[in-house]
Amino acid sequence: MTAMPMQTAHAWDADLAETVVEDFIRDGAHLFDRPLDQHACADLLGRIRATRDFDASLFLSEAEFDADPQYTGVNPRPGRNLLERFEDRLGFVEKDPLLVEGITALIGPDYEILNKKVVCGVPASAVPEWLRQRILGNPVNNLGAYVRPQYRDVTYFYGIDFHQDLIDYKAREADFLTLYIYLHPVSRADAPLYLLQGSHMLGGSMFPHNLTRIGDKDWLYRNGEHGEVVARQKVLTGETGFAAIWHACTLHGTQPDAADHERISLRYLVARRHAGPVGLDRVNATLRGPLSLTDTRKDLAADGSAAIKANTVLKA
Repeated sequence: MTAMPMQTAHAWDADLAETVVEDFIRDGAHLFDRPLDQHACADLLGRIRATRDFDASLFLSEAEFDADPQYTGVNPRPGRNLLERFEDRLGFVEKDPLLVEGITALIGPDYEILNKKVVCGVPASAVPEWLRQRILGNPVNNLGAYVRPQYRDVTYFYGIDFHQDLIDYKAREADFLTLYIYLHPVSRADAPLYLLQGSHMLGGSMFPHNLTRIGDKDWLYRNGEHGEVVARQKVLTGETGFAAIWHACTLHGTQPDAADHERISLRYLVARRHAGPVGLDRVNATLRGPLSLTDTRKDLAADGSAAIKANTVLKA
């Protein structure tokens, strides 16, 4: 785990800092109004794509999978993370002045990177037919279990239902945020993220979440005794270098990739280390629900396989 270095040469922008905090209080997210270095994005994208073909060759055969099914331990981890090869290429993210300022406004200086990885939205054309049939209707189609071991240094998705990033951190307080970057243009066909603005207000809740569609862009979200809120759906399309940050309790998801090519992005989880007051304290003080959960999901069987068939984001 490493700290993202501060940009000391760039003057602090108090207006940006306040905007980011206010956006988090209202929406649970902030979308940066300018892209990251597009040449650096394109360079990294080319290097990532040169490591493998993002097609059916990624996957085990049905017989290979059934001979030894493994549902856990299949995501990137230290020593098996493609971004470790490109540490010297990540300065355009980790030293970007606006990103550093926005993140610092929320969680203070000297913050820590909990996790960073490449995320790939896999197009239908690359998913074998046997696998599409097997995962149909699953709420979380993380395809790592079906990917050949040598390629498990990337996270592969074929759609994922609305969820909070708190899902992976039992009993941890929401003291971290997510940073997401598109390395190429992402349209409605490219499995863009769907973010439910204002959903963070109810704090942490167990996955899958209680959501009812109530209009073209609105969802009624309920979290038991903590009440309900109408959350506005925001589809995060964007150009090369698009960047957004969101709260650990903000609901977001993605539909399967409908394009004829993969969607490749970067995802960072960045955590607070600063002991003094920070913008996230102001945000969390407005939440009506818990900041941590003992249990975060109820969709998995004991072996880690999907135990339910339900996927709300497909209705978005």
